[in-house]
Amino acid sequence: MSTATVPHPLDAAGLSARFAESFGATPDGVWQAPGRVNLIGEHTDYNDGFVLPFAIDKTARVAVRVRSDSTVRLLSTFGDQGITTTDLTTLKPGTAKGWTKYPLGVLWSLQQRGIKVPGIDLILDSSVPLGAGLSSSHAIECAVVSALNELTGAGMSDEDMVLATQKAENDFVGAPTGIMDQSASLRGAKGHAVFLDCRDQHVELVPFEAEPAGLVMLVIDTKVSHSHADGGYAARRESCELGAQVMGVPALRDVSVSDLTEASGLLDELTFRRVRHVVTENDRVLATVELLSTAGPAAIGPLLDASHVSMRDDFEISCPELDLAVDTARSAGAIGARMTGGGFGGAAIALTPVEKERQVRDAVLKAFARAGLTTPDIFTVTPAQGALRLL
Repeated sequence: MSTATVPHPLDAAGLSARFAESFGATPDGVWQAPGRVNLIGEHTDYNDGFVLPFAIDKTARVAVRVRSDSTVRLLSTFGDQGITTTDLTTLKPGTAKGWTKYPLGVLWSLQQRGIKVPGIDLILDSSVPLGAGLSSSHAIECAVVSALNELTGAGMSDEDMVLATQKAENDFVGAPTGIMDQSASLRGAKGHAVFLDCRDQHVELVPFEAEPAGLVMLVIDTKVSHSHADGGYAARRESCELGAQVMGVPALRDVSVSDLTEASGLLDELTFRRVRHVVTENDRVLATVELLSTAGPAAIGPLLDASHVSMRDDFEISCPELDLAVDTARSAGAIGARMTGGGFGGAAIALTPVEKERQVRDAVLKAFARAGLTTPDIFTVTPAQGALRLL
C-alpha cells in the first residue's frame, strides 16, 4: 500500500455526496472504524497473550449501498485507480490487489461463515496513515464488516466480527496476524486502552488519558513502509510456535518469566530470544495495566523503553529509522518510547510531557535530516471510540 495519507478526510455527509456522484445513487449508510496504536504488547497476540492497544482518532470511513446482483464495485478517495469491479461468485484468495483485498476479504470471510452476502457499491476514505503500522488495513476491514453486519442483518457480535476480519486477513490477504488490531478498532472506547486477553477475547477497558497527566502521545511515522504478508512476520511466528512446542505448552502465554532459565537450556539461541521477548512482553503488559490503574500514565515510561529494547534485540523487528526515532525522542525529553505495530518499519510512539512536545518533534526532524532520511510525519493521537455508524 502507498504511504500517502489523506490530509483532510471527508465527513459523513461529504463521503455520501462523493458516493452519489460516483455511483449515481445515495448510499445506505456511512460507517467508520479507527486505526490503532498499540501502547504495549507486540507479537503477543498470536501467542495467546496479552495486548494493550487503543483506538485512535484517525479512521477509515466507508459509504455502502447494497446491490440486487452479485457485483461489487469499489472506489477510494486516494490514488487514481477508478472503480474496481468484482463478481462475488468468483471471489477467492489471491485474486485481489491493493487496498481492495481488505473489503473483498471481508466479503469472502462472511461467505465462509454462511452469511448471504449481497453485491455492494462502496467508497472508502481514510485518515489512517497507510503502511505506518497503525493498522490502516484493519480499520478498512472493521468499517466494512460493521456495515455488512448491519446491512445483511447477520447479527454478529463484536467477537464474531473480530474473528471474521482475522479470517479475512489470514486466509484472503495472506497475513498471519492475530486479533489485536480488530479488537481495538471494534471494541475501543474514548479515553481508554483495550486490555485484551487474546486467548479468550476477554476485554477490559483501562483508563488511559495522557493530557490530564500533562502528557501527549506522539506518533512518529518513519515512512518506512512495512507489510505483514512478508517472510519476516511469518518467520517470527514460526519461531514462537517452535518454542511453545519444545516447552510443551499450548502457546507461549503459558511460559512465565521464571521458566526462561529452563527455556535457555532447551532452545537454540535464536528461538530462545524470540521466546524471551514474548514472555517478558506479556509481563510488561500486565505491569502497564496495573500502573495505569494505580499510578497513571506518567509511570509507564520505563516499560515502553524496555519493550523497544526487547523488540530491537530479542525479536529483531526494529529498523535503523525506528531506533533513531525512539532514541532521539527519549534524549529530547520523552518519558518513554517504543516502536509500535508489527515492525520492520512503520511508526514509533513517544509519551512526552506537554512542555517537551516541540523539543521532541524538532529533535526527531533534525536527526532524520542529518541522517539523510525521509522526513517523518509526527502527530498526536488520543484514545477514541471504536467502530460505529455515522449516517
